[in-house]
Amino acid sequence: MDFSSFNSAEQAHMNKIIEKKQMQDFLRLYANIVERCFSSCCNDFTSKTLSSKEETCVMSCTEKFLKHSERVGSRFAELNADAMAAAQKPSS
Repeated sequence: MDFSSFNSAEQAHMNKIIEKKQMQDFLRLYANIVERCFSSCCNDFTSKTLSSKEETCVMSCTEKFLKHSERVGSRFAELNADAMAAAQKPSS
């Protein structure tokens, strides 16, 4: 976003809002990974540690979730760029 038309106090305020939103998004992503992978992979509560099968499952689940999130973000950016380019083209 272009905040060049804002004064320095407004720019700082907008940057704070953006940073807060990014932190909320990160925490939401983290909580979703924990919930999904724990529910899918952790079944044996007789030990304090994860079994090798559970650990492998958690690692695989986490990697898959992160790759999916990254791909969705990339695709969103592509579509957003296409929409911005289409909006800038003069109407015929």
